[in-house]
Amino acid sequence: MANSAQSRKRARQAEKRRQHNASLRAHFRTFVKKVIGAIRAGDKEQAQAAYQTAAGIIDKTAQKGLIHKNKAARHKSRLNTRIRAM
Repeated sequence: MANSAQSRKRARQAEKRRQHNASLRAHFRTFVKKVIGAIRAGDKEQAQAAYQTAAGIIDKTAQKGLIHKNKAARHKSRLNTRIRAM
């Protein structure tokens, strides 16, 4: 348990950041799932529109350091490949 004032503050900051990062991570996953849902439904136009939105969210998540840039590229590549294969 945090004993000094400094360690108590650091614990508060860490918890605040953890919650913020969890929110951003959930946002990222939601948009990826929207693209996958459109692909499974077979609606190519909706999938492309969802992909355009998701690509920006994925890039922003990587830019903030929440996910690695290679993971972002991998997600975008795999989603785009699935859309093109429709």
